[in-house]
Amino acid sequence: MKLARCTDGGAPFWALVDTGAASVTPLAGAFEEWAPRVTRGEGLAALQFAGPARPLASVRLLPPIDKGNRVVVAGANYTRHLVEFGIKPPAQPFAFLKAYGALIGATDPIRYPPLTQELDHEVELVAVIGALTVDLDNPLASVLGYTVGNDVSSRDLQRSGPVGIGMDLFAAKSGDDTTGVGPWIVTCDEFPAGSPRLQLTLKVNGQVRQDSNTSEMTWDVGQLIHFVEQRSRFSCGDIMFTGSPAGVGMGSGIFLNPGDVVEAAIEGIGTLSNTVSEKRGVTHAGKL
Repeated sequence: MKLARCTDGGAPFWALVDTGAASVTPLAGAFEEWAPRVTRGEGLAALQFAGPARPLASVRLLPPIDKGNRVVVAGANYTRHLVEFGIKPPAQPFAFLKAYGALIGATDPIRYPPLTQELDHEVELVAVIGALTVDLDNPLASVLGYTVGNDVSSRDLQRSGPVGIGMDLFAAKSGDDTTGVGPWIVTCDEFPAGSPRLQLTLKVNGQVRQDSNTSEMTWDVGQLIHFVEQRSRFSCGDIMFTGSPAGVGMGSGIFLNPGDVVEAAIEGIGTLSNTVSEKRGVTHAGKL
């Protein structure tokens, strides 16, 4: 199944997506009411509908995460990507939090943060937690499904942390309205058992910048969930980025510019297509 969070101009709602019919059917109940049942494998029987199907084109696709949930980012998870940074592979996973306000939907513009000169892209597989609790003996059983992420980063701000303290990941990774997530969640039953092995690519203005496979992860999805859960419990609806492969601007020296069209895609899931906005000063806007 494909599950999307949408708006038609009003309050956000969750919906079942039928890509063949190009339609969405609104779901009844809160995410934490039906998601655990879908995660347990109940399929369509876990869902109740709140109205008739409507055209997919009539809604805006929002990041598939409710506002009260957390955005976890597990980085440094592809060896060749670490080479771009001149970093030795760490002995254990590395994770941090991203601000909810950084997220945008599948076709929303990427805001160019006013303080950076080095805006970078990072296509990533994103796991969505659907269980009420995580079983450390079987972490993958807590995953509802997967979506696509583009962990847009301000590299010069990332390097601006005080000497002896380290990277400023808050400034680098939590810029308002920068990080694409979506277009929807594809449930685990559409993939073979185990951690997904999927092709992921990122193009800028049609030119391939990143091209890899999630099989190249150092730590698979289950291992990352296990690591994070031991330190801070996941809640139903939280999402977790799982790292990005080689090919980012930090390695090539080619960063994003206003007007660039950035397409992040993962096979079997879908594509984000976001255009980088003009660089402006700090603004304050509401979020759905």
